[in-house]
Amino acid sequence: MELLNKKILVTGADGFIGSHLTEKLVDEGYKVKAFVYYNSFNSWGWLDTLPKEKLAKIEIFSGDIRDPNGVRTAMKDVDIVFHLAALIAIPFSYHSPDSYVDTNIKGTLNIVQAAKDFGTERVLVTSTSEVYGTAQFVPITEEHPKQPQSPYSASKIGADCIAESFYRSFDLPITIVRPFNTYGPRQSARAIIPTIISQLLKGATEIKLGDLRPTRDLLFVEDTANAFIEIVKSDKAIGEHINIATESEISMKELAQGLIDIINPKAKIITDEERLRPEKSEVFRLFGSAQKIKKLTNWKPQNDLTTGLNKTIEWFSKEENLKNYKTDIYNL
Repeated sequence: MELLNKKILVTGADGFIGSHLTEKLVDEGYKVKAFVYYNSFNSWGWLDTLPKEKLAKIEIFSGDIRDPNGVRTAMKDVDIVFHLAALIAIPFSYHSPDSYVDTNIKGTLNIVQAAKDFGTERVLVTSTSEVYGTAQFVPITEEHPKQPQSPYSASKIGADCIAESFYRSFDLPITIVRPFNTYGPRQSARAIIPTIISQLLKGATEIKLGDLRPTRDLLFVEDTANAFIEIVKSDKAIGEHINIATESEISMKELAQGLIDIINPKAKIITDEERLRPEKSEVFRLFGSAQKIKKLTNWKPQNDLTTGLNKTIEWFSKEENLKNYKTDIYNL
């Protein structure tokens, strides 16, 4: 699919990956509408940090993905939808699962229902590697069994199934995009890399973390955004579930110690009991296969882990960015 002269909607454009994807689309000259979460502060999330000349090129729509009428209003004039709006924090899903069903499952239903009614040309629905649970085999392919180990992952499995059902029932041109563990500038402190870096840069000598045994396949956010764009360009990707992965893994202990060695070698890791997840809920190994995305698209990651971490540290090192992070509390 050629994207020029197409109107593109990005839901969750105010968030971490969504803001990077929106910015990338604007940089490449595409017409973009950004669906941001309505709030009385009129905040557009991370989009507010973009240069004014870039922000001026984006059509902003404030709404709530849980509201079918607002979603339909936003989608009336668009050709392509990148659906990223979601609740994603795993610990918060333990005590507020209803909100994950409403946002992730019903929100996705609102998107695909409107897309069916309007004849939208392409819809990319964002999934997560968490739907696989702890790896039963590696690298994890798209055929790996789904295993909901948290209310969050259960809600994303449900959303994926809703999306796939609209492809099979109504021939809606959907692709389910499944990034592994994306990191980089603008990521919230609910994730481990911002947690470590922000604590270190604010001078902490005892870095509070949870379980350090899990391994993750870490993907720099610029590469994730590029993958979304390459996937939507490929007509072969319609009806598919597609991993975005690097085919590598690193333990959280190794990752944490590596960041400590770079920023403050005198710092020590301490276990914070509050950050430990229930044993059966913790996903202990994620290591994704990228063979399908390489077969169907021209994508390949441009940033290795060292490069991506250095870019992330550089961004956090700027006071205007670091001040947004509360390192003295556990961020759900």
